[in-house]
Amino acid sequence: MKRLRIGTRGSALALWQAQHVRARLADLGVEAELVVIKTSGDQFQTSQLAAIGLKGVFIKELEEALLGQRVDLAVHSMKDVPTEIPDGLVLAAICQREDVRDALVSRNGAGLRTLPDGARIGTSSLRRQAQLLWFRRDLRVVPLRGNVDTRLRKLSAGEVEAIVLAKAGLDRLGASDRITEVLPPEISLPAVGQGALGIECRADDRPVCELLAALDHPETRAAITAERALLSALQGGCQVPVGAWGRVQEGRLVLDAAVLASDGSACIRQQAADQPANAVALGRRLAQTLLESGADRLLQLAGREFRSRS
Repeated sequence: MKRLRIGTRGSALALWQAQHVRARLADLGVEAELVVIKTSGDQFQTSQLAAIGLKGVFIKELEEALLGQRVDLAVHSMKDVPTEIPDGLVLAAICQREDVRDALVSRNGAGLRTLPDGARIGTSSLRRQAQLLWFRRDLRVVPLRGNVDTRLRKLSAGEVEAIVLAKAGLDRLGASDRITEVLPPEISLPAVGQGALGIECRADDRPVCELLAALDHPETRAAITAERALLSALQGGCQVPVGAWGRVQEGRLVLDAAVLASDGSACIRQQAADQPANAVALGRRLAQTLLESGADRLLQLAGREFRSRS
């Protein structure tokens, strides 16, 4: 097979992820090179993600490069991938998931329960904001954007008392020693797709599709498929406070999900299970259960807040 071109963002984490896939391809006897592409999300480092108002803000230009045949595949964090894939593209592989949990990094070593009253916690995620405030109403959530290194620097500079990041990202960057506390899913359900890498390519490029199939992890794909089906059925991609965690346990696909008020004043959480082959149906069914339990009201409120910020 020819030398492949891997499209990637230029952040340290994105480059690690692309290099990881490149190494996996090398194990299969295929050479590849990285093509760094700047995305819309990279151009708004000082803005709140919710206020940018762009769907697929971190992958749009990568997908355009795929469709324009400037790259042969693109590596994404699955949490950045919208629930709708453009015509002509396919997620040929979803790699084995790493740790799905969120992690707290504090300046003085305090855990979530022992942070002082009114402590400032930095995050750009409405999902994290809502769950943190549901757990502790006294906390002050401060919008914080930038890559992992930037956020850690802002923490060290005293802009906030703590930050919350994906544990998988800290692990990949060799920054696990900075973690103060790993937040269990009972406190902070992860984002849809968190901890998993997806590899996208052109649907009609059969050699590349067949090659990438060797990197696909069926249990992770089932879990991510259920989470994405749930998210699509709930709200279709706008940033709202939704957490979900799918995993295969003893042969059954278990899915937890929660919809919250942005200010942490309300939380609706449910669980369902089914066979892994029924991942899409499971996600849709759990979404319907959440909606019937009142999640539609919280999503409408979050949507109005989103539009007012855009």
